[in-house]
Amino acid sequence: MELDPGMIVRETAELDAMYGEALERSVRKQMAFIDALARQFIAASPMVMIGTEAEGSADVSPRGDAPGFVQVADDHTLLIPDRRGNNRLDSLRNIVRNPKVGLLFLVPGVAETFRVNGEGYLSRDPELTRRFEVQGKLPRTVLVVKVQEAYVHCSRALVRSDLWNPAKFADRASVPSFGTMLEAHTKGFVEANFVDEDAKVRVPATLY
Repeated sequence: MELDPGMIVRETAELDAMYGEALERSVRKQMAFIDALARQFIAASPMVMIGTEAEGSADVSPRGDAPGFVQVADDHTLLIPDRRGNNRLDSLRNIVRNPKVGLLFLVPGVAETFRVNGEGYLSRDPELTRRFEVQGKLPRTVLVVKVQEAYVHCSRALVRSDLWNPAKFADRASVPSFGTMLEAHTKGFVEANFVDEDAKVRVPATLY
């Protein structure tokens, strides 16, 4: 797809003219700390999306666990354990190079989300990792986020998507399986059926 260079928005002034001013309440809602209500929302969330960027590489990565797995250490600090994964470390490498992070918390059945922007640092402090022990396993690192902006996000995106409506859940057969995509994208390095069948046992056994 070719983009018309003349149609690309390059100036914030042009953007502001197209969209107009933000609602006053949308500006006023922003905090520089985590209050009691934000703590409740984060405690209910089993899923946070982490956005990072460094040296031209942008990444958004999901982190999920039991509700409350993200701990509020104090009004200005969040702690997120880095559980077992595939060791690509895309987000972690970005954070080491550039601490700027954006977080989006989701709660199943709730259409609103909660956003936190700040700076993240990876800690291997044993006192921190021990706080997140599960099944005798410790995370290798804990992401410590220093909160700079925090605010609730309106429901429009999730209402439009009807994300939590079971009647709208995709027919699994209509979506390529993990194994199918992995076989194609690795050009046959793995075999789809083996990957999919192995995952049924391996994933639950290696969550931590």
